[in-house]
Amino acid sequence: MRIISGQYGGRLLKSPPDHRTRPTSGRLRETLFNILAPRIEGTRFLDLCAGSGAIGIEALSRGADFVTFVDRSKKACALIEENLDKLGVPEDETDVQNAEAETFVGRPSEASWDIAFYDPPYEANYSVVIHEFGDKGNLLAEDGILIVEHLARKPMPDIEGSLRRWRLLKQGDTHLSFYEKA
Repeated sequence: MRIISGQYGGRLLKSPPDHRTRPTSGRLRETLFNILAPRIEGTRFLDLCAGSGAIGIEALSRGADFVTFVDRSKKACALIEENLDKLGVPEDETDVQNAEAETFVGRPSEASWDIAFYDPPYEANYSVVIHEFGDKGNLLAEDGILIVEHLARKPMPDIEGSLRRWRLLKQGDTHLSFYEKA
C-alpha cells in the first residue's frame, strides 16, 4: 500500500500479514480524498476500524491536524504505530486506540471530529455506530461528516437520528455513504 498524495505521498505502508483485514483499495482512497480535498486541511479525523491506518495516514498526509485511529485488534494497532513511526509522524498528531468501534463511540467524549471514516468488516452490524453518530450530538463537529464504507448489498439508512445521507458513491461492489447533520 502506498500513500497517494500530500506530505507522505508515494511512501509505502506495511500491510496486514493476513487476509482478515480488508484495506480500502487505492482507487477508492483516491476518489474519497478527491471529494474530501476542500475540507481536509486542519481537521480532526477519526479512522474507525482502521486496520493498517491507511485512511487516517492519508488524511494526515493531506493536511489533517489530528487523527484518532481505532481498531479492535492489538495487532492492527501495533501495525498502525509501526506505519506512523516509519513515516516519522509526530506523536502529538495521532492517537491509536485498541477498542471496538461500538464501545469507542459509546463512551462519553469531550472531542468531536470534523471527519469520521467507518470501515468495519463487511459482516458487521453497522447500525450501532451509525445510531451513536446520529443520536449523540457531540461526536461530529457542527459541519462534520461521517463516511461509511459498505457493500452494495448492505443498504445504509438515508436518515438516522440527526444524520442525513447526502451522497452515495458507488465503485463496483463497494459503496461510500456520506452523512452530515440534518
